[in-house]
Amino acid sequence: MFKATVFVTLRESVLDPQGSAVRGSLHTLGFDEVGEVRIGKYMQLEINLNDRAAAEERVKEMCEKLLANTVIEDYRCELQEV
Repeated sequence: MFKATVFVTLRESVLDPQGSAVRGSLHTLGFDEVGEVRIGKYMQLEINLNDRAAAEERVKEMCEKLLANTVIEDYRCELQEV
């Protein structure tokens, strides 16, 4: 069995209005040292497979089909055996 950790973020070329709003709020609170802020998603999945290569492929399929909008988002996966 594996634990997959998936990070999804907007591509660098895509504007991030939520990140801009957070940056503005941080500046308002006195955190002027904060530069660009990008907001993303974090997911943990339990994968009930014993083969690492098969688990990696299945998680990639999940990201491509549902977890990330690959037109505007990038994703990164980490797989840990549990």
